[in-house]
Amino acid sequence: MDSETQNAYGLIDEETAERRRQALTDAVAIVGDVSYRWSIHEERIEWGAGVETVLGLLSSEQLSDHSNFASRITIHEGRSRFERILSGGRDTGEGVSYELEYCLKDDFGGERWVEDRGRWFADAEGRPATAIGVLRPIDERHRREQRMMQLSTYDDLTGLLNRVAVKERLGEVLNETGPGRLKGAFILLAIDNLALINDAFGFDVADEVILGVGQRLRGMARRSDALGRAAGNKFGLVLTSCDEDRLDNICQRLLSRVREEVISTTHGPVAATISAGAVALPRDAADADKAMARAEEALVAAKQMHRDSYVIYTPSSEREKVRLKNISVADDLLGALNERRVMLAYQPIVDTAGRPFIHECLIRMRDSNGEVAPAGAFVPVAEKLGLIGFLDFRAMELAVETLRNYPQAQLSVNVSGRTIGDRMWRETLEAQLRAHPGMAERLVIEITETVAIHEMKDTAAFIRAFRDMGCRIAIDDFGAGYTSFRNLKTLDVDMVKIDGSYVEGVAHNPDNQVFLRTLVELAHNFNLPTIAEWVDSEEDAAILRKLGVDYFQGFMFGRPDIDLYAAGIASAPTRSAAGAEAI
Repeated sequence: MDSETQNAYGLIDEETAERRRQALTDAVAIVGDVSYRWSIHEERIEWGAGVETVLGLLSSEQLSDHSNFASRITIHEGRSRFERILSGGRDTGEGVSYELEYCLKDDFGGERWVEDRGRWFADAEGRPATAIGVLRPIDERHRREQRMMQLSTYDDLTGLLNRVAVKERLGEVLNETGPGRLKGAFILLAIDNLALINDAFGFDVADEVILGVGQRLRGMARRSDALGRAAGNKFGLVLTSCDEDRLDNICQRLLSRVREEVISTTHGPVAATISAGAVALPRDAADADKAMARAEEALVAAKQMHRDSYVIYTPSSEREKVRLKNISVADDLLGALNERRVMLAYQPIVDTAGRPFIHECLIRMRDSNGEVAPAGAFVPVAEKLGLIGFLDFRAMELAVETLRNYPQAQLSVNVSGRTIGDRMWRETLEAQLRAHPGMAERLVIEITETVAIHEMKDTAAFIRAFRDMGCRIAIDDFGAGYTSFRNLKTLDVDMVKIDGSYVEGVAHNPDNQVFLRTLVELAHNFNLPTIAEWVDSEEDAAILRKLGVDYFQGFMFGRPDIDLYAAGIASAPTRSAAGAEAI
């Protein structure tokens, strides 16, 4: 017969039952919990072992009265403990469960969070009579939850609102504004040249500058405003009760406040300035997304002026047309990528005698009407909207396919600055080159000069990796930026493509002839062959030969063509010559 059956038949004496109850109480205490029995009518609480330790008491006697215990509760959900426990329903014989959390004062000047779980039972008349429960200390869990809540709302570095919270507050302000109601504004502020501070002093000092700027902006904000960190070097300020006429003055004051004195850092004082883009609400934005986008647009315009500038957004029908067109082009481009309507056109690069040396792969897109669109119709939009990486990846896939299918083909492909740091692009191409020996020697990778300037370290590592595999590297659009030949030597490139703006019409431009002569001579001193782009006339080609240019590319020697046979890559027609498309 088990102990429960024995007890039911009265075969266990009261002393034994009490010992077992005490053993159960002690077991609860061992795991850090405290059991209790609350006589609700009498307002008396009997506590189990360990209550002094768990709740930080000098004596448990002071909490034997429920009113004394309840008076120690400092933080709860509005209603009293009594109300929250006893509002859970009616006891139908099994008791009514409850679970709540609150914070208690201890006897040492501190506070302790507990979880209170149990079940209350009614008397014969259905009134709450007894509650049996357990208090569990949850200070550590509560700290974690508070930390998670803090991180979900506030920026860890500055203590300001994070981007999500700024956007939420912006939406609230927009709901409060409107005809006949208060007006507001949203200002996006960015620290100028933070990358230079990173390079000069390190990330720790840059963080101190971000923190210092945030503190100054917070000092300018009113209690009703909301300030947060919107991105790495950007802050978002949501203004309430702000007339459009005052917005100009507010922007001036914000910029002046940051500019007027240096920021103290562990490495000494650092001067900082900010630029700003502002949008009036609700005049120029009806929702939070539009407000943030238009403030960003105004901020970009401010940065194009010079540092320490601001621009207030003004509606423009022409700009709106461009924006809608960009959205349409982006949709078409994504559709073309998914439906395999992105393709390559091949343009020959020839030697001075006109013999093909290599073919450059130029991206093209067949639109929904079947027409083939040139790169200029969609690449600028792809770059602006961050889609260029998808195009680079597809161009690489198509170039590899051509190299694999046509062993005589020698191709060059362009990569954008985004692709330089794209590990998937790099690993995919490396895997293809390893799988097909000899392919790397037939591939030239073109990197634009501006990318080489701004991403020297990453570009150098990228170049080394693919040169080690056998690829050649060309700097494209050389002369459009400020790359020195010393940088070219550091990057260890194989050839230089001269920007077409210096080549077009060179026969009638003596200044460009002088520039090209100097450029070609320097390139040859570094054993770098040169390729002239945009060569469209025999007259220009003749001058370029005299100047020592090694290779030509332009309409005079062949237009980009999506037909491999027409482009001179395939040895047999891939389709009828009548169907060839030159673009």
